Amino acid sequence: MKISFIGGGNMATALIAGLVGKVPQAGDIHVVDPNAEALNKLHTQYGVGTADTIDAAVAESAIVVLAVKPQQMREVAAQLKPHLAGQPLLLSIAAGIRSADLSRWLDGHKAIVRAMPNTPALIKKGITGMVAMAGVSDEQKELADEVMRAVGDTLWLEDESQIDAVTAVSGSGPAYVFYFLEAMQQAASEMGLSPEEGKQLALATFMGAARLAAQSDEPLEVLRQRVTSKGGTTYAAITSMEAAGVKGAIVDAMKAAQARGRELGDELGKDA
Repeated sequence: MKISFIGGGNMATALIAGLVGKVPQAGDIHVVDPNAEALNKLHTQYGVGTADTIDAAVAESAIVVLAVKPQQMREVAAQLKPHLAGQPLLLSIAAGIRSADLSRWLDGHKAIVRAMPNTPALIKKGITGMVAMAGVSDEQKELADEVMRAVGDTLWLEDESQIDAVTAVSGSGPAYVFYFLEAMQQAASEMGLSPEEGKQLALATFMGAARLAAQSDEPLEVLRQRVTSKGGTTYAAITSMEAAGVKGAIVDAMKAAQARGRELGDELGKDA
């Protein structure tokens, strides 16, 4: 199985790190990026093949991972178009680029899977929402799943419109977690703990609570209620959050992220 990456940034590097031990030889992974320093680092660390422009090695690949910035995708598609005679699977992890637009730029190429990973993929703890065009075979779908599972879990969707919701929940989600952790650290500091102590307590609490929720069959609401004895300290905190409309604000914020995802699709996909 030969895999090409167009783009050698952080997410591509994470995927390569997860895949190196799963392909027959590291040379079966090929990376195209104009950044010579990035290519040298990838070759030195993982032994992958490299090139600064899309070349014949890309045409020989069973799967081509498109890991470039959304604003670069139209130009990349124009360069990639002559190398698609073998009908490879295209796996796009570029935010905002709809499969139909990418297919149009590639003269109707239909073997496209769109994926939305998140940054915990950098430590192989990511979650990726995925959706396949009708032209993707079962074998190609399995191949795409194998690639993304190298950095975490996958969730397949029925409709590409759901990708915007995935972007809002998990794609942007790590930032929400960091934001809440910042608030917990600040509160700890204002209550007399050091910033380091506050961070340690906040991180351990988040990780422990998340693991508890993952291992429990109980709804999240029930788990929360079990910690919230009426009249107790947790009750005081939750009551304060409810009065401040925290839950509603979070829901509204995520809907704003979803709406922005739709807008990006419209902006990036429109004809010049």
